[in-house]
Amino acid sequence: MGDNEEVWRPLSITEIHSIFSIIPIKWWIAGGWALDIYLQKITRAHDDIDIVIIRPDHLILQRHLGRDWEMFIAFKGQLIPWNKNQLLDSHYDNIWVKKKDESTWAFQVMLLDIEEKNWIYKRNNTIRKSLEDIGLVSLSGIPFLKPEIQLLYKGGSSVIREKDVIDLGNILPKLNVSNRDWLKKSLKIQYPHGHKWIELIDSYAKV
Repeated sequence: MGDNEEVWRPLSITEIHSIFSIIPIKWWIAGGWALDIYLQKITRAHDDIDIVIIRPDHLILQRHLGRDWEMFIAFKGQLIPWNKNQLLDSHYDNIWVKKKDESTWAFQVMLLDIEEKNWIYKRNNTIRKSLEDIGLVSLSGIPFLKPEIQLLYKGGSSVIREKDVIDLGNILPKLNVSNRDWLKKSLKIQYPHGHKWIELIDSYAKV
């Protein structure tokens, strides 16, 4: 993706809420913003804003956004126009969205795989949770991904960035024991030979 394709001017959480609240689908704020909503404070700068929806709802989303927004599939370094009524296969799960006739990206939508009424962690499909148990709602009514799930996405990535480690350090003191244990157990399933975050979780639990 060229430099001109990577310029972001992300919408605010309030703007996202006003757009998504009138679309008849489940949705949650994800990424670093989800963690800051959980902490009820801004801990660092955010370059973009991520929303997650369940895969079966992606054409409903397209229909509601289609008049004012352009949507592209981000896949292996390419941005591919998302054609009207195009069903997205399971290997497509990342949509970039910008206002029509504008060059800057406004938000990103990730598609969550589900089976029946369970969310499935794509990197290891034995890790699951009930769809009713993957999100929380802020005091102002914003749905967001639970912090232990967001941290699993960060820690389970092939590239862990400095900001991901900062996020882990900010969230661990605020997680209760069962949520910490769920994150540790999930990382152990994905990384049976060990993961440095497991050690960090263990060392924090001993404090």
